[in-house]
Amino acid sequence: MDEAVSKPLSEDRSPQTAPAIIAPPVFAPDAGERSSGLKTPTILIVDDSVDNLELFSALLQDRYRIKAAKGGAKALEIAAAQPPPDLILLDVMMPGLSGYHVCEKLKQDASTREIPVIFLTAMSTVDDEARGLLLGAADFITKPVSPPILLARVATQLQLKAVADRLRDQNADLEREVQKRTRELAAIQDVTIQAMASLAETRDNETGNHIRRTQNYVRALAIRLRHHERFRAVLDDDQTIDLLYRSAPLHDIGKVGIPDRILLKPGRLTPEEFEVMKSHTTLGLAAIESAEEHLHLKVEFLRHAKQIAFSHHEKWDGSGYPLGLAGEAIPVSARLMALADVYDALISRRVYKAPMSHAQAMQILHEGRGSHFDPDVVDACDALQEEFQAIAHRYADTDHDLLEKDRAIRMIRGEQPLPG
Repeated sequence: MDEAVSKPLSEDRSPQTAPAIIAPPVFAPDAGERSSGLKTPTILIVDDSVDNLELFSALLQDRYRIKAAKGGAKALEIAAAQPPPDLILLDVMMPGLSGYHVCEKLKQDASTREIPVIFLTAMSTVDDEARGLLLGAADFITKPVSPPILLARVATQLQLKAVADRLRDQNADLEREVQKRTRELAAIQDVTIQAMASLAETRDNETGNHIRRTQNYVRALAIRLRHHERFRAVLDDDQTIDLLYRSAPLHDIGKVGIPDRILLKPGRLTPEEFEVMKSHTTLGLAAIESAEEHLHLKVEFLRHAKQIAFSHHEKWDGSGYPLGLAGEAIPVSARLMALADVYDALISRRVYKAPMSHAQAMQILHEGRGSHFDPDVVDACDALQEEFQAIAHRYADTDHDLLEKDRAIRMIRGEQPLPG
């Protein structure tokens, strides 16, 4: 392995008094810079000639911190160490790794690719310069080197690097701030949705776990169908699927507007009462649209919520409500929600009914394939049976959940709660 040049030319040299050969002081830092505590830039000089290393070091050591390597392998080792050099002066013609190969490797490594490289070489043809610049070099200085030119080129490249570093830091800070604000916005959206969904849930026979189960069923179906030719145009990315997941809890938000005597009626609804109950779809859409109007803009994360709230009772054969939509006219989000909602209603226990088994629920879904439900959504559910059962188990209603829900309903009706 090549070794760094030993003393008197050390790998790491602090600024020293410049020799007489140093070029005019126009390039030297002023007193303000020297006393400001600014970091002194580090320059790595790479050359197989000790004489050249000594010469370039003497030219630069008054202004910069110097590191040196007598060969390409050692140069790569030093460049990869922390902290990295701010600039590299690189000889082209060296035994082992040439300067071109060193530059190529530097630019391939994320930790070193931003370090500007200036080639120092006796090769001065246009093709030589073009090759170096294509490899990512910042500049090309021919030997013998003119001290004023070397100092000027080095100063220019360090200034450009300082600007580029500041821009990268500013961009990184901006990106972090954007990510922070995005997380905050997502949290606000989630809280808004959960608050609205919880409001509906307090007046319904469903428990809060119904919301968690159905939104997880919807996400599982969406992930399963995202590459299906009929669904991939809608389920095109993770963000869309996440929006579906977060919007699903609002599917019954419209029940807030249904009178208690109908919404909480323990027995079967009359045809007239059922017509009122069906209006929870239009009430849900109106509630979400009203929220948008107050914001004075269309909110993307509510687009799916509106579709789900309005259309999750539509049926594939057109026999659903509120519009009697059929087939592909039903939004994808509503088709997923329709199956998730029915499946959960079938397998969930209530104070007024025992739960169906998973097998019984799947049989009913199969019977509704092509009539109530999109056939491909039922097929996706078939492939996800274990996941559906796991979700149902994870968010199962406990005896305490059901008792608390029954007490809340009885309180709303003005009835005495059950003992216990």
